[in-house]
Amino acid sequence: MFKSRASRAATLAACATFLLATSACGTEEPQEATTHQVRLYGSDGNMLNSYPAELKDRASLVDGMKGTTPMTPLPEDFKNRLRSVDPKLGDFLYSAETYDAVVISAIAAQLAGTTDPAAIAKQIVGVTNGGQRCETVAECLALARAGKDVEYRSVSMTRAGFTDAGEPSTASYGTLHFDGQRLNDGKTEFVGAGDESGASTKAPPKPKKQRGGRTDRSDGSPLVLGGLLSQTGDLSLAYPPVSAGAKLAIKEINAAGGALGEPVVWIDGDDGTNPAVAKATVAKHVERNVHVIIGASGSGISREVLPDVVRAGKVLFSPSNTDASLTELDDQGLYFRTAPPDSLQGRALADVILRDGPQKIAIVARKDSYGEGLQGTVRAELERAGIGGDRLKLLTYDPPADAKANPVDFGAGAKEIKDFGAEAVLIIGFAESAQVIRALADAGVQIRH
Repeated sequence: MFKSRASRAATLAACATFLLATSACGTEEPQEATTHQVRLYGSDGNMLNSYPAELKDRASLVDGMKGTTPMTPLPEDFKNRLRSVDPKLGDFLYSAETYDAVVISAIAAQLAGTTDPAAIAKQIVGVTNGGQRCETVAECLALARAGKDVEYRSVSMTRAGFTDAGEPSTASYGTLHFDGQRLNDGKTEFVGAGDESGASTKAPPKPKKQRGGRTDRSDGSPLVLGGLLSQTGDLSLAYPPVSAGAKLAIKEINAAGGALGEPVVWIDGDDGTNPAVAKATVAKHVERNVHVIIGASGSGISREVLPDVVRAGKVLFSPSNTDASLTELDDQGLYFRTAPPDSLQGRALADVILRDGPQKIAIVARKDSYGEGLQGTVRAELERAGIGGDRLKLLTYDPPADAKANPVDFGAGAKEIKDFGAEAVLIIGFAESAQVIRALADAGVQIRH
């Protein structure tokens, strides 16, 4: 699907080039240089209803912005359940992935018959593959207590299970559109990606059947999950939906009898979208004997804390990490994610951009593993579709520790983009990336609405 769309868009782009020379491709006259306008595009870190507020009095600049995010069509029942734990919820980004990460952890512990993180980790991939299919928390936990292999399917896990590396083998992406300062749900399109054949076929350890009220365990404590999510920092704008997903999962797990005969315990924790904050939170979780850490929110943060988590022998399970290179990390089998890698999102983003047929494209990314990783993937996909390197400009910026106190300085980069004559600008970042849009406008770049 991506290849055919990309080819079609490349043909349209070639036609646009011919139009400028001959006006032979249609009836519209080419725009004058003085009215040159640029389309804005975004990725999962900034395609949120809460994002325009980061632009304050210039929030209208996002009008017309398009982008992608890992997203599956969410049933209204699930949205209503999320609102039951957060009535003010306005976005749903990664809520389903967070819910599923928590639920999968509880089912894995039940199948392992222990709260030992290493044993839980050995069950996680198997929870999503090859057993008796179940689609509710209560149903899956009942099967696990009976010692049955399960194949969990739910809001974000719909087509296929995890790969051997512990990440989704398939994904669904939403293409999003800002109309004014809100995302227009009526314009959202969903595109599938990935390959079901990539799902693991390895058999997990044999599940332990629960006898009586509790499963025999070497550790008498209840299952404890700890959050490592962006309550503060550049990703805090995405915290409400992931928090709601975690709270709903804990609520429904415990309503279904908990895991290992006891209620599952949840301990909040902040990653601050900052490695130092995240490391301190991990240390606290280790002290409190947390078994599974849900997070971090950002890929770069997970990369920084993973060695600490592995040394402590805990599980790190992120609902929102998308950096493709995380797949190759030496995680000792203790790192998992419900968010798909950016090797899949890059294709979806390139497809959205190519549909509009731009001749020159600038890709601006925050300078970390998430930003630069996705930037490289999109570039490769655009070049594969026929966009030459001379028609691409790649720029990065250093995300400040505190974007509110020290905004991103992108004045020089904005001038480069204007001088380059970009017709499309893709911005890969979090809340701080709003400063890139402000800088473009300040440099005289005419943003198309």
